[in-house]
Amino acid sequence: MTEIDCVGIVGFGTMGAGIAEVIARSGKSVLAVVPDAGAEAAGMARLEASTARAVERGKLTEEDRAEALARITVSRELADLKSCGLVIEAVPEKLELKKAIFAELDAILPAEAILASNTSALRITELAVATGRPGRVVGVHFFNPAPVLDLVELVSTVTTDPAVTEQVHELLTSLGRTVVQVRDRPGFIANGLLFGYLNHAVAMYSEGYASREDIDAAMRFGCGYPIGPLALLDLIGLDTAYDILDAMYHDSRDRLHAPAPLLKQLVTAGRVGRKAGRGFYAYGAPGSSQVVEDDQTPADGGSSAVDTRPVSSVGVVGTGTMASGIVEVFAKSGYNVVFVARSDDKAAAVLARITKSLDRAVSKAKMTAEARDEVLDRITGATSREALADVDLVVEAIAENLDIKLDLFRDLDRICRPGAILATTTSSLPVVAMAAVTSRPQDVIGMHFFNPAPIMRLVEVVTTIGTADDVTATVVEVTKKVRKHPVLCGDRAGFIVNALLFPYLNDAVKMLEAHYASADDIDTAMTKGCSLPLGPFALLDVVGNDVSLAIEETLYLEFREPGFAPAPMLRDVVTAGYLGRKTGRGFRSYAR
Repeated sequence: MTEIDCVGIVGFGTMGAGIAEVIARSGKSVLAVVPDAGAEAAGMARLEASTARAVERGKLTEEDRAEALARITVSRELADLKSCGLVIEAVPEKLELKKAIFAELDAILPAEAILASNTSALRITELAVATGRPGRVVGVHFFNPAPVLDLVELVSTVTTDPAVTEQVHELLTSLGRTVVQVRDRPGFIANGLLFGYLNHAVAMYSEGYASREDIDAAMRFGCGYPIGPLALLDLIGLDTAYDILDAMYHDSRDRLHAPAPLLKQLVTAGRVGRKAGRGFYAYGAPGSSQVVEDDQTPADGGSSAVDTRPVSSVGVVGTGTMASGIVEVFAKSGYNVVFVARSDDKAAAVLARITKSLDRAVSKAKMTAEARDEVLDRITGATSREALADVDLVVEAIAENLDIKLDLFRDLDRICRPGAILATTTSSLPVVAMAAVTSRPQDVIGMHFFNPAPIMRLVEVVTTIGTADDVTATVVEVTKKVRKHPVLCGDRAGFIVNALLFPYLNDAVKMLEAHYASADDIDTAMTKGCSLPLGPFALLDVVGNDVSLAIEETLYLEFREPGFAPAPMLRDVVTAGYLGRKTGRGFRSYAR
C-alpha cells in the first residue's frame, strides 16, 4: 500500500486540533478543513497553547514546535483533501452530519484513500455504508487531550479490508500511540465501560443518596481515580455524555445505559459542564476549571452545627489486616486504643504487625523513634470484650459474616457504657441489621475504612434510619481527626464506592465474555484512555474474584437490577478456584 504522508482532518475543535498536533509532531503533513475564520483562529490558538505547554514540560524543543506547526495548513474546502491518503473526521457526534461528510469525501478522494472517524460512540458501519468504499473506512478513536493520552481505539467493521486496518495500525503506532483493535459497537472499550459508571453516579446523585462532593471524593480517595465521576462529566460535557449514552442504549437496550433523566434536564437547561460555566458544579467562567460556590456547596466546608460526643478512647474488635490498620490509625492520631483478640498469640501478632509498620515509617524518616514508642504506648491488647466497657467508640473489623457480626453487636450492647458509639467497618452488609439487635440503634453507625487503612484516605460514614445526628457528627469529626476524608451516605448495599465500582467491573467481565476484546486490551484502554490506576481485570485479581462475586451478588439482590447480575464468566472463574493473586491465578496467572 502507498505510504501515507499527508493526513486530512475535518473539524478543528478540541479533538481535531489535538489529533492534528499529534500527527504533525510525528513529521507528517496535516491539512485541516474548517468552516470559517473563527473556527480556524480557535483551532490554531489551541495548537499554539498546547505545543507551548509541551515545550515548558520538556516534551518538545522550540525548534520542533515551530516545525510541527509549519506542517499544519488550513483550508475551507473539502476538495483540497484529494491529495491526502487518510482523512480523519472529528466533527460533533451527530450521525447525519458525519454521514454527509463521508459521502462528500467519498466523491472527492481517490479510490485508494482511507476514511476514518474519531467518533467515540456512533457505529462506524453506518458511516462506511454512506460511501462507495466501505472496505476502506475505520474508526480511530483518540482520547482527549490527544497530545497527552496515547491510547487510540482502532475500530474495524465487518466490511473493513484487513489490509486497511493493518496499514492504519502501523500509522498510529508510528505516531507513538498505544493501539487496541476492537470491533464496531457504540462506546467501544473505554467509553463502553466508563459511561455506564458515570451514568450510575448521576442516578446516585439525583436520588439524593449522597452529595456531589462526597460521590466525587469517594471515587478519588477510595479508588485512586484522578477525578470524580460528576466532575469528569462536567469536563467531558454533559451534552456529549448524553449523546454517547443515548447511542449506547439504542444499541444495547440495557437500562443502565439509558441516560439518567437529570442528565437530560441539565443539558436542556444549557448546564452542559465547564464549557458553559455550569454543570453539576459551578465554574468561575465558561471554559474555566475553577469550581466556585453555589447553592449546593456545603456550608463551612461541611461542618455540622450538631453537638458532638467526646471521644478520647477507642476500641477495635478484630485481628486481621484491616483491624490492625485501624488500631494504628487511631493510635497515631493520639487516641488510646484497646483492641480485642481471640487469643494472646493473635494479640501479639497485631502488635507485631503495627510495630513493623511503624518501624518502616521510622526507617523512611517519616516518624521519629520517640513518636513510634508513644504510639505503641497508646495501644493495649486484650482477649476479653469486657475490656471495652469504658471506651467512647468501638469499631468492629471482624469477618464479613452477618451472623457473627450480629452476635458481636449483641455483646457490645451488653458491655459498652451508655452513650458509647458502636461502629462497623463492613463494606457490604446492612448496618441497620446490627443496630436492630441492640437496645441503642441510635448509637450504631457504619465507619467503612479502606484497605490498607493507614494509607487509604477515605472513610464512608454510613447512617441508618435510626442513627442519631450527634453520632453522625461525632464520627465525621473523629474521621477528620485521624486525617481521613469522611463521605456521608445511607445504609444500602455497596454504599458509594462499591456500588459504583463493581457494576463497572462486572461490565468488563461481560465484555471479555463476549470476546469483544482481550483482558489486556480492556485493561490498557482503561489505564491509558481513562487514566485509571488499574485496569478492571488487574483490579479484580487484586480484590479477589470470590470477594468481587459476593459483592456483585449483594448489589443485585439489593437493587434487583438485571444489569447488576454477576457475569457468568465471573462465577466460572470462582468455581474453578481462580480467585486472583492470592491463589496465583485469576484472569491472569501470577508467580507464587
